[in-house]
Amino acid sequence: MFKTHTDANQLVDAIADGIKGVTLNAEVWIAPAYIFIESLQTNFGFSGIKFGAQDVSRFAEGAYTGEVSAPMLKSIDTHFVIVGHSERRQYHQENDVLIAEKITTALNNKLQVVYCCGETLEQRNSGNHFDVVKQQVATALFNLSSEQITHLVIAYEPVWAIGTGVTATSAQAQEMHAFIRNLIAEQFGNAHAAAIRILYGGSVKPNNSVELFSQPDIDGGLIGGASLVADDFLKIIQGV
Repeated sequence: MFKTHTDANQLVDAIADGIKGVTLNAEVWIAPAYIFIESLQTNFGFSGIKFGAQDVSRFAEGAYTGEVSAPMLKSIDTHFVIVGHSERRQYHQENDVLIAEKITTALNNKLQVVYCCGETLEQRNSGNHFDVVKQQVATALFNLSSEQITHLVIAYEPVWAIGTGVTATSAQAQEMHAFIRNLIAEQFGNAHAAAIRILYGGSVKPNNSVELFSQPDIDGGLIGGASLVADDFLKIIQGV
């Protein structure tokens, strides 16, 4: 929840200018506040940047004041939605069953989904981090079809490394990414597991992005604070 309308346009303008004419090894997706999606799409859709939402309602419509539905987002050419972000889990008590409903609603409305999962520091220190992530992935994704999974990106967020300045080591991140990919292989097959993109989200900065992205199972990043500064975000994009 950062940036006014003017600030958001200035930030995206700088990012669009920074990738103009540059050959990238990454797609650039930006998820601004709901109220800015349409204008940013109009102003910068030509740049190749894809715009999405930070959340979506599990309901298609109805008397749910304050909610924004998947059909509404699709009607303004929103490309993707983020579902299950750690802050939604923490501050809005979203659980895996609710998150699964949101994913299904989004996919049914032809929106791509970035699904977030990850453990807290307490869960990691207790040695339960693999069980926690397995439960999150199974509850949210295993009800999907093989076709639906092709429209989904997974983002691993170690909650203990978000906004704390602490980053999982590249070995820790790779270990969990490989674990998640294996879960997808067991449920949907090796081809789907190889094709699915698994992003790392947890204090990614220009000075650690290259090492993180060089790991075999880390396909990119879900960037938080560093995306609010155009120069930092551009360096991370170039490091993919």
